[in-house]
Amino acid sequence: MQCPVRWNRSSRARHVSLRIDPRAGAVVVTLPPRTARRAGMALLDTHATWVRESLAALAPPTPLAIGASVPVGGLPHRVRAARRTTRQDAWIEKAAINVPGPPEEAAPRILALLRTEARRRIEAVATRHAAVLGVRIAGLRLKDTRSRWGSCAPDGTLAFSWRLVMVPDWVLDYVVAHEVAHLLELNHSPRFWEHVARLSDHRAAAVAWLRAQGPFLLRVGAADAMNG
Repeated sequence: MQCPVRWNRSSRARHVSLRIDPRAGAVVVTLPPRTARRAGMALLDTHATWVRESLAALAPPTPLAIGASVPVGGLPHRVRAARRTTRQDAWIEKAAINVPGPPEEAAPRILALLRTEARRRIEAVATRHAAVLGVRIAGLRLKDTRSRWGSCAPDGTLAFSWRLVMVPDWVLDYVVAHEVAHLLELNHSPRFWEHVARLSDHRAAAVAWLRAQGPFLLRVGAADAMNG
């Protein structure tokens, strides 16, 4: 079948599998170590209709460019060129992302702003939640993951997708609460969920929001983020 395909060979895979990567706008075929690529092609042919429909259903990519609309904190922000300024970095003001410099250099400036703002917001929420549970955060990293909004390493380092800067505050609150709670329980036991409930009461709504809107967020600046 004719469609963008990314091949992934994984030592942990037991079976050939397919998934849609919204950020890349492609289907990902994962193969176990000794499985021939023809097995992946066979699975693609079997699920050709599902793959085509899933790719067609993806939201159009939103470029990190002048004139685009990018959500910040769940609210749309128009990207506009900043004229007559000595500033070198992009900044947010009155529901707009202001970008100095030539338009062709806008993407990395916008991405840098979004990552900086994501760190600022996430660190503030994580610090507050950590104080409630009496835990210490060993470190905080920003990533551009394709499926997980956050993670907690055994050493106490928390990692989050920078794209969380685009979600409403209450969704961000839940995602950060989830990972901070893992500093006490590195599992999903009843005790873990009790810790999460102490920190955030938005679990069900936030999970539903991310399930519905997450694929759109992955399409924002997709090519720019992959190259950055």
